[in-house]
Amino acid sequence: MNTARIWVVDDDRAVRLVLAAALREAGWTPQEFADAEGALAALREGVPDLVYTDVRMPGIDGFGLLERLAACEPRPSVIVMSAYTDIASTAAAYRAGAFDFLPKPFDLDDAVAAARRALAQAQQQASPSPVLQDASPAPELVGRSSAMRELFRAIGRVAASGLPVLVTGETGTGKELVARALHRESARSVHPFIALNTAAIPAELLESELFGHEAGAFTGAARRHPGRFEQAAGGTLFLDEIGDMPLALQTRLLRVLAAGEFYRVGGRELLRADVRVVAATHQDLDTKVARGEFRADLLHRLDVVRLHVPALRERSEDIAQLAPYLLARASALAGGAPKRFTPDALAQLARLPWPGNVRQLENLCRRLAVLAPGREIGAADLPPAIGPVQRSASPAQWDEALRVWARERLAAGDERLHADALARFERVLLDAALEAHGGHRQNAAKALGLGRNTLTRKLGSSRKRPQ
Repeated sequence: MNTARIWVVDDDRAVRLVLAAALREAGWTPQEFADAEGALAALREGVPDLVYTDVRMPGIDGFGLLERLAACEPRPSVIVMSAYTDIASTAAAYRAGAFDFLPKPFDLDDAVAAARRALAQAQQQASPSPVLQDASPAPELVGRSSAMRELFRAIGRVAASGLPVLVTGETGTGKELVARALHRESARSVHPFIALNTAAIPAELLESELFGHEAGAFTGAARRHPGRFEQAAGGTLFLDEIGDMPLALQTRLLRVLAAGEFYRVGGRELLRADVRVVAATHQDLDTKVARGEFRADLLHRLDVVRLHVPALRERSEDIAQLAPYLLARASALAGGAPKRFTPDALAQLARLPWPGNVRQLENLCRRLAVLAPGREIGAADLPPAIGPVQRSASPAQWDEALRVWARERLAAGDERLHADALARFERVLLDAALEAHGGHRQNAAKALGLGRNTLTRKLGSSRKRPQ
């Protein structure tokens, strides 16, 4: 029989009974409390080794109990349980000194395993004074799926650590929102959050954007310009699309991360880089390292903690919560009356593949907030390209349709058939690639096997062609 004293504090009797039964089966003798007040009164008889507590309870809530337990000596380990798994709640729990956070409903095996870890590490737990903050800011990352719950939990755990983070995920999944959440829930939140998309800046200007430059450093540098490292002093620097950074600049970034110091372009003053770097990419950096396109040592510096943002198609159950949230925000921004999706429309949206991920869904909500005629948006109100699920045409069907079109044009005596066909074909490919990559030209160009400049030139040409 294990002698550790374990308390289970939850106003939900069913949760108390089930969790206590699992702990007894594992060899402990847990004590149950229906509220925090009862648990605090029991402290007169001795301090427990481990406490499971719900967050939302009548009277003193879980955070209040956690704060009181932090003053005990020795300080017990605390595992917070809650059905509210937004980033602010999980981050607040870890900031207040919680050992772990269990999102309800949880697996009993996971709960028992957490108890073993907490008790095994009890002597090593650092116990800083908790700083309880208001968890009121509206969440920007939305979802209740298991993948998003795990992401929220990881953000809450990592935010206060100050470690470099690499955020991975497809284009449009919300990697910058993860970076902003990490900043918002960290001790650096009172300082700036600075974002830079390394793929959107020409290679010859990227060094100056990152590190700044002195007056006269190059043609056109009329005055001193502070770079993003200086602008983010004390805060967080978010480097998006880090996989597209040129190798020469990767070397300089590595030196800054290793030594914490840098020079402006053309400067001699050594500057300190007191920033937390959060990088993001939709690419497989390990593959780029193997191909010699990304420095392995830089990847090791950036990839101290890796957080993966799931694609929207991998968490389609979140659309029922996410789509109304995005529509409400879009309606507010448009200044119109609030609108809502019907259950049929939400079910239709949940069946779509969403190659552009959350960004594509957000763009749809923006269009509907302005263009949908009524306050209620049904499946029939969805645009044709995204409404009823379309089956893709087979190559044979596509060839036959093209053949019929060509015959009709030839019969009409069209002498520009070849040029018009190629122009239409190219325009469709360009539009599809841009839509699939959220309008990101460099990623769209790469998907088509083109250079970014080539894609830009072709886009310009296609706009001049007859429709």
